[in-house]
Amino acid sequence: MTRTLMFQGTGSDVGKSLLVAGLCRAYSKRGLNVRPFKPQNMSNNAAVTVEGGEIGRAQALQARAAGVSPSIHMNPVLLKPETDTGAQVVVQGKVVMTAKARDYHALKPQLMGQVLESFQIIGEDADLVLVEGAGSAAEVNLRAADIANFGFALAADVPVVLIGDIDRGGVIASIVGTHVLLDDAERALLKGYIINKFRGDAALFSDADDVIAERTGLKSFGLLPWFTDARVLPAEDAMSLQGDTGNSSGDIVICVPRLSRIANFDDLDPLMNEDGVAVRIIDAGDPLSADADMVLLPGSKATMADLAYLRQQGWDVDIAGHVRRGGLVVGLCGGYQMLGRRLSDPSGIEGVSGDVDGLGLLDVETVLLDDKTLETVTGTATGGENVHGYEMHLGLSEGPDRHRPWLTLDDGRSEGAISPDGLVMGSYVHGIFAADGFRRAFLDAIRSGRHHGLAYEARVEETLDALAAHLEQHLDLDALLDVAAEIT
Repeated sequence: MTRTLMFQGTGSDVGKSLLVAGLCRAYSKRGLNVRPFKPQNMSNNAAVTVEGGEIGRAQALQARAAGVSPSIHMNPVLLKPETDTGAQVVVQGKVVMTAKARDYHALKPQLMGQVLESFQIIGEDADLVLVEGAGSAAEVNLRAADIANFGFALAADVPVVLIGDIDRGGVIASIVGTHVLLDDAERALLKGYIINKFRGDAALFSDADDVIAERTGLKSFGLLPWFTDARVLPAEDAMSLQGDTGNSSGDIVICVPRLSRIANFDDLDPLMNEDGVAVRIIDAGDPLSADADMVLLPGSKATMADLAYLRQQGWDVDIAGHVRRGGLVVGLCGGYQMLGRRLSDPSGIEGVSGDVDGLGLLDVETVLLDDKTLETVTGTATGGENVHGYEMHLGLSEGPDRHRPWLTLDDGRSEGAISPDGLVMGSYVHGIFAADGFRRAFLDAIRSGRHHGLAYEARVEETLDALAAHLEQHLDLDALLDVAAEIT
């Protein structure tokens, strides 16, 4: 028998992902075998699993918090937006199609069987499965085909706890209003609520609990204060990338243009958390900082479209000037492809087939291919430092600068490219800056010998432990465990 409990939100970005990660760590520290699960996720920040598939980055962090390897079954449906109205559909780790929003809505009932199959697989070796919903629990206009929130909860007969975000205001109305919009069968599964992101005097909220109880009959499982160190943990939503990030007075300034389809931006996290490094996220319409030591072009879900977007903002001119001044440029995955001389999409994978000129800063050309590369890798950088990460891309890049690879992988492959003057480099490997030795050596080369070091991986582990302790202190974890249902 496996116990299970689902956490749904009154809206997006109420803290569901972080809460589930903290509970995965807290209950695993109690000796339980815990697994995370999210039926449907929408994110361009993905992770590679042990099976060679992809899932949302939040579920990979939750798996890490639980002390297990990420699996495709922890997030059986992943939507990766490509346009304002369409997304790539990943089912049990593999891309199955690209669909417009209306077409995907019609497809959802067909996916419920695979969602429930993955849910059963995840529960086979677990004592406790913690399920995360998506968006709002009360999107009644989408209820008929829902697989993400109560549609899944009803199909799997899973109890639900509601999460409200007090920081955005109106939390009483959001809890009560959500309860009003649920039907009787959904309300029967709702066991209580948690108020998240609280700041101030907790005693002032006690009357609010009484109001919520009077209107809904729901139990409070706790008032959770703001967890400041959440910024250390990898973020999944690009909305979390706001302005200056990390140490605004850093002696190293790294400029990152916010691409319209930015993806896998957790590549920035180790740099954001490094002492003495200021990571500046540059929004549309703003120039890249003239005092930047490095420009980093991140991954993109639609490389050719984002290259056009980059040019629309005038960032191509800024980058060219940055290189002329002796500045460093790094491209990761889609950013690497943009740095080359040419990009070709003969099959129209990203839309209309055709070729476009790249930024011309690396002597390589990229052809987008139908087969997607999904694998974890290890290797060494040119300086001999160990690196680790994952590849998640469509495309092959070749050209003279590939003869100066940035990395040598342990399977013998050369990876990435470096310009003859050493100022421009790119790689398909995500996550390389999480390798402490490599990151420190890389930054030291910019600092010309001055050294500040961060053990990023260790800090993530410490933060997960601190988050678990935070939840133990402020939530009734015993009561939550009591309402978790046993499933076969």
